[in-house]
Amino acid sequence: MMLLAVGCNYRQTPIAVRERLAFTGPKLDLALDELSARYGCETAIVNTCNRVEIYLGKNDAQEAPDVHLIEEFLIQFHQLGGLDLHPYLVHYTGPDAVKHLFRVASSLDSMIVGEGQISGQVKQAYELAQERATLGPLLRALFQHARIVAKRVRSETGISRGHVSVSSVAVDYVRQVFGHFGDKTILVIGAGKMGELTLRHLKALKPQRIWVTNRSPEKAAEVAHGCAGQAIPWDQLDDALGRADIVLSTTGAPEPVVDRRRYKDILARRTGGTVVILDIAVPRDFDPDIHDGDRTCLFNIDDLKRIREQTLQERQKHVSPAEAIVEQEVKRFLGKWQQRQHVPTITKLTQDLEARRQAILTELFRRLNGKLSEADRGQIEGAFRLLQNQFLHGPISALAEDSPEAKHHTLLEALRKLFRLEE
Repeated sequence: MMLLAVGCNYRQTPIAVRERLAFTGPKLDLALDELSARYGCETAIVNTCNRVEIYLGKNDAQEAPDVHLIEEFLIQFHQLGGLDLHPYLVHYTGPDAVKHLFRVASSLDSMIVGEGQISGQVKQAYELAQERATLGPLLRALFQHARIVAKRVRSETGISRGHVSVSSVAVDYVRQVFGHFGDKTILVIGAGKMGELTLRHLKALKPQRIWVTNRSPEKAAEVAHGCAGQAIPWDQLDDALGRADIVLSTTGAPEPVVDRRRYKDILARRTGGTVVILDIAVPRDFDPDIHDGDRTCLFNIDDLKRIREQTLQERQKHVSPAEAIVEQEVKRFLGKWQQRQHVPTITKLTQDLEARRQAILTELFRRLNGKLSEADRGQIEGAFRLLQNQFLHGPISALAEDSPEAKHHTLLEALRKLFRLEE
């Protein structure tokens, strides 16, 4: 088995270089076709914003293409004359390549440990290579097994538990305060980029209504249209704050939009229950002193980032169990692959001995014709079959126990030669 993984990722390669190495659009199809044809190998490419990795495999080869040749291919393909890729590329071979892909698919090698996107990206790499007909039995089995590993890690550890984007953390907190949202009103103040992303998450909660206000009526109308909400005039902000259940504020104003005194008047008019204010503006839109943890729950960007960091720290506790799963699955894959490679030899050996047994029995029964009862014939045939099975047990067991990491199948070759299985 020849297996090689070559590429770069966020750990040792700056984004400026990763951008130049990315296989964008039709380039990915062309690269798969060219690599497969150039090296006569099975080929797959994992191409994301954080990594570009080429996987080459060949069932009947031992030596992988020189890594420098892959480097030359990347320079030529992307027209990177003058750029030295050597400091940026990493490579893995054999079992190390298997382990690397399993860690990648399980998000153990991700910038944010436990993120779920990479598993889908590995699946896309597999599907595209399948579509381009650059997969063979080795990489097909490897990528399919990588998906099994990723599912085990997600289901058996807590490594992907909790959200780590600020917008998702914000919505998680809102879910903790309110049990349902069908009667809730969301008020959006401002229209910053971070606010738009968070608003998309909040909209997924299916609130009763969304109000949008902005100093610019045109911008308020634009954002409201994008979220199926209603634009309200800026001068009605206090009234809206008095009626909203969830407030998302991201104005970019140089000073607080709502200070303590102004909010005190608003709170006096409120008839509803708790209001959750997500102040993700910098500088902050709301005076932090308005938070009381009862009628008003105020979270700013630093509060949300702190929750995010706690989630990441919690995920780290699950890294070791996840790594243990990867190690188990690497051994399992290599063992299954090796057994698969032994099947033709075992089948040939079994068939060869079965043919010899039948020939000997046929000649024996011919000579003893009329001298044996059916019971005698059955016992003799059973004895020969038992001898055959006992004889096969040793070689087959030895093949099953042979080390998956062995570079040369010396035992397999010895059996083929000893029993003339290729003649």
